[in-house]
Amino acid sequence: MKAAVLNQVGDDKLELRDDVTTTPVGPQEIRIRIKACGVCHSDLSAMDGTLPALAPGVVGHEGAGEVAEIGSAVTSLAVGDHVAITFVPPCGKCAQCVTGQSHLCLVHTISAFTSPRFVVGGNPAFGYAGLGAFAEEMVVPADAAVKIDDDVPWDVAALLSCGILTGVGAVLNTAKVEPGSSVAVIGCGGVGVAVIQGARLAAAAKIVAVDPVLEKHEVAQRFGATHATTPDGIADLNNQLNFGMGFDYVFDVVGLPATIRQAWDLTRRGGHTVVVGAGRADAMVSFSAQELFLHDKTLHGSFYGTANFRRDIPRMIALWRQGRLDLEGMISKRIRLEDVNEGLQALKGGGSLIRQVILFD
Repeated sequence: MKAAVLNQVGDDKLELRDDVTTTPVGPQEIRIRIKACGVCHSDLSAMDGTLPALAPGVVGHEGAGEVAEIGSAVTSLAVGDHVAITFVPPCGKCAQCVTGQSHLCLVHTISAFTSPRFVVGGNPAFGYAGLGAFAEEMVVPADAAVKIDDDVPWDVAALLSCGILTGVGAVLNTAKVEPGSSVAVIGCGGVGVAVIQGARLAAAAKIVAVDPVLEKHEVAQRFGATHATTPDGIADLNNQLNFGMGFDYVFDVVGLPATIRQAWDLTRRGGHTVVVGAGRADAMVSFSAQELFLHDKTLHGSFYGTANFRRDIPRMIALWRQGRLDLEGMISKRIRLEDVNEGLQALKGGGSLIRQVILFD
């Protein structure tokens, strides 16, 4: 089968190969025929080492497809089911799962991440985040997939598995934004737009999009932002909207020390700063002990939108059906697997791209 392979971490391009096979399906696993996969900034972060990845391996983690084979012990899914996937499959039994933090479950994730999931040219290869959706097929734990309705388009379903849960979930699950509140979103790519949509769903009164790329301002406003500005202009807008006191909630969707610090500084006393962007392990952010005490702010990490995968995917689909969550509009471009390197380069370039989706036959 065809797949896009990262030969070593640090490569700026993936190698397109047609001599790739999956590992055999284990008793608790399934084989999925991938139908669509989003090109996410986290894929770039895996390639350049910002996020942990093993090579050689197949990149891609935001996907949807059809179950082609099930293991002997799998009872929750059947061949032919349409599914969305997750890179943090909940086991349902560990301390995190039973206390309502299934997005932090590591039972399946560690073994899937560190075990070969493919064979490339006769040699074992890994799947990024235990998946590897830039391939025509992949083998994953059955718990890494949830059944979806057959009428949900593949490209829409793919967005649900990462970008939407991460962004909308950061608002509804992590921050629990209250109606009528003020929100600022730093970084307006795919996940940032999902955060903006989440703030709109939460009935925030002021939603400010902050991005240095001017083309993204109009896009952000189309998805619910009430105002848009560059980082240099946010201080003036804060003065205009909040008398300089700061926003109730500020979401950093970039993950750089400078943007995290900016998010904190834009948050009002007693407000909430939410870090959604995935930063490097060696990128440090400084706060004084006194400001942490005096300002009474809350600093949240938001991994995977604090999502309950099996609960939140159906919820997002219901909101999409009601027209309250615009998923089709987030798809800027549909490409083929052969175009993945051009898609990754376009993602690096910024511009007004929200999400590119790879469509498979």
